[in-house]
Formats: sequence, C-alpha cells, structure tokens
Amino acid sequence: MSNTLDIARSRRALLRSALVVGGGALAASCTPRAARIVSAPAVPVPQPPVRPDPIPAAVATRPQAPRGVDPEIFKEAIAALDRHSMRIPNHDKIAIADFTAPSHRPRFHVINLGSGESHSVLVSHGSGSDPEHTGFLQRFSNVPGSNATSEGAYLLSEYYVGQHDRSQRLDGLDPTNDLARDRAIVIHGAWYSNPEMIARHGKLGRSQGCFALPEAQRDDVFAMLGQGRMIYSSRLA
Repeated sequence: MSNTLDIARSRRALLRSALVVGGGALAASCTPRAARIVSAPAVPVPQPPVRPDPIPAAVATRPQAPRGVDPEIFKEAIAALDRHSMRIPNHDKIAIADFTAPSHRPRFHVINLGSGESHSVLVSHGSGSDPEHTGFLQRFSNVPGSNATSEGAYLLSEYYVGQHDRSQRLDGLDPTNDLARDRAIVIHGAWYSNPEMIARHGKLGRSQGCFALPEAQRDDVFAMLGQGRMIYSSRLA
C-alpha cells in the first residue's frame, strides 16, 4: 500500500513539473522578440542643376535707341509696336517723328530695329499745331479741319498719286489719331519741306497735318519703309 502511494505521489510530482515547464515554455513563446531594425544606407537623390531664370526673349532682344533718337520717345515707340503688334505686319523697321525738335532739324527717323541703323530726314508739322509758325509743334489734334498733326502710332498703307505726286496713306491706330484716313493725313513730299526753306527762313513751312518730307528724299523714305510698318508720332512734354 505504501509503495502504491509513493508511486502515485511521484507521478503527481512529475506531472506538476511537466505543467510548470510546459507553461513556462508557452509563456516564453508568446512574448514577442524585439525586432532588429537595420537601416539601409541613405542613397542621395540627384537634384537638377540650379540655373538662373531665363531672360524673356522680348527683353533679351529689346533694341536700344540709335544715336540721335531720343531714348524716351524710342521707348514709347517700341511699346506702341508691341501694343499694336497684331495690326502691324512688319516689325523689322519703324519710323519715329519726334516733334520735340524744331522743324529745321532732321526729326523723322527711319530705324532698322535689327541692325540699329537709322536714317533721319526733315519733316514738316501741321499749321494747326503751330499757328504762330514758330517752327516748333505746339499741340496735337485729331479733330477734322484742324490742320494739325496727330500723335500716336500709324500703319503705313497703300501708295497713290495725288496733289503732291506719289504719296502714301496712313491708318491711325490710337484714339489720338484714329481719324487719320478720314482727314487724309498721309506722307508726301513738298517744296516747303525742302532744305532751302531753312536757308531762307530758318524753319520749314507747314502742312495741313500730313508728314511732309523733302521732295528729293521722299522716294528714299518710301523705299526704306515700304508698307505694313509703323510710324510713331510724339513729343516730350
């Protein structure tokens, strides 16, 4: 009997040991192991090279005022060319009538915007712009019958033969000269714009608002400008 009890106690002891060991193993298997994080070496991301901001083409190719042409009026003329670019087919050359200068000075400038070359000739202003005939343009006007010169941008249009022989019609592009065709404001040659007038009177005669050139230089100007280009008429205040 005693042996039987001892055997039974031994079995129970062995069973408890097995449960303890098994429970400990189970508990150990449920405890997560700390994960080992291995950082990959940083790979530099290539960056595009830093470049300066490009200069807009319009600025990069902006022409400079030729010698003898007022820079402020030239700047106004280029702005007018940009403003009316859709109505002016040819942008390689322009003409500027700078009425800041007196009539005895060459103040009609034909300018090649590509090469920067310019050619200047005399030009008369309208009698309505200089009622006292001082030789200086006093005011502009776009009023029909005023016989005055108008300011602003003009489109060189078709040629015709009229009172002053071969002439060229103009279309005013600004509110200050948009009646140019109705007023028959054109380019033509005239005896009162010839250099001899300066020798005699110290100034040119006056037109009825047209751009009157020396007779001997009219065809040269027509050949240089042609059609589809811009004339800009202005003066400094």
